[in-house]
Order: sequence, then C-alpha cells, then structure tokens
Amino acid sequence: MSLRDERKQQSRQALLDAALSLSSEGGRSFGTISLREVAREAGLVPTAFYRHFQDMDELGADLVDYVSGTLHRLRMSLRDGFALSSSKPIKTSTTRDSIERFFQAIAKQPNYWAFLVRERWGASVVVRRAIDKEVRFFTVDMAEDLHKLPAFSLLEREDLTIISEVLVNLAFTWAMTWITLPSSDEELSLEEQQEQLMQRATRQAQLLNRGVSNWQSNPELITAKV
Repeated sequence: MSLRDERKQQSRQALLDAALSLSSEGGRSFGTISLREVAREAGLVPTAFYRHFQDMDELGADLVDYVSGTLHRLRMSLRDGFALSSSKPIKTSTTRDSIERFFQAIAKQPNYWAFLVRERWGASVVVRRAIDKEVRFFTVDMAEDLHKLPAFSLLEREDLTIISEVLVNLAFTWAMTWITLPSSDEELSLEEQQEQLMQRATRQAQLLNRGVSNWQSNPELITAKV
C-alpha cells in the first residue's frame, strides 16, 4: 500500500470513528448528525468527506458494516452457550460462561453496541435498513448453527429461526442494559448491578433452553394446548 493510499484509509477510518463517537458516546441519533460535525470531529475539512463518501447515508451504511462484527462474535458466544450434550440441557456453568463472554465483549466495545441498539430504531432509514439486514443475516446463520446441534437438529427450520430471533432481541436488551449501568438503584454498586444482570441473563437463557427441550420432547402436548 502506498503512502497516499495509507493516508486515504486513515482519513476514511477517522470519519467512521468520528460518526461512531458522535452517535454513540454522545448519546445522539445518527440521523441528527451533520456532515460538517463528522468532518470537524475527524479533524478534516468538509470537502475531504466527499473523497470517501457520497453523503451521510453512505457513511451510515458503511458504519453499520464496520461495527457488525460484534454480531458475529455474539453469534459465537450464544452458539457455545446453547451447545447441548445429547438431549440434556446445558449446565449452569456453561451458560454462565457464555453470558460472561458476551458481556465482556460489550465492555470492550460499548460504543459499537450503543450504536447498533440505538440506531436499530433510529431516525435514519438507511441505517435502520442496514442494521435490519445484518440482523437477518445473523438470524439465518444462528439458525444454521443450532440445527447442527443434536438437541436442535429435529426442530423445524422455522422454529430455529424464531429461537434465533428471540436470542438476538434478548441480546440487544442485555447489551443496552449493561451499557446504561449503573441504574438509579443507589443501594447496589456498579459491580453488584453487573453481577445481577449476568445472573438474570443466565437464567433467561436457561429458561429458553428448557422451553426448547420441552417443545421437542412433547410436541403432541404442545399442539394440543395451542
């Protein structure tokens, strides 16, 4: 890579980082951020913006692609946590380990998750659609992962997709709760609130797993109840 190309890549990255900082750490919606603000935050003149992006919509779509790696790491963590041994539910320790890895990933890149969670329902239509596309890809891939596990292999693909959708929605809720800690509960320290959240997330994952196991082992009973 030539020096010129390297500098161009650095300025492009600076614009992505600036937009991420303004929309995540600043607590603002991406749709309210102007081109001039992004350029100023990146230490560039506004005209330099157009060397990399046509407009803010293109920057937003590329930013989603840039941070979407967090979804793939989420997929690996949740897949490991739901990896069952034969037809038996996963152990509490296995679920807990998976949940801890998930929250550790959030702690390392909180601005990535803040951006994804907030902008999933944000003002920018382009960004919302880009995130929705990534979530759909994640859901399909997660369903494929679950299908390869013995305890999930007999489930219908539609059911696996629904399970994946539940997981990603839970994950977004967990992530946003973690990012916004500490809460207004003054009786508990930040560490205590984090531990409480991990315990609750572990329990939710266990209950979901138990429901999946029951669905598979008693299909006639469930059909009758419905």
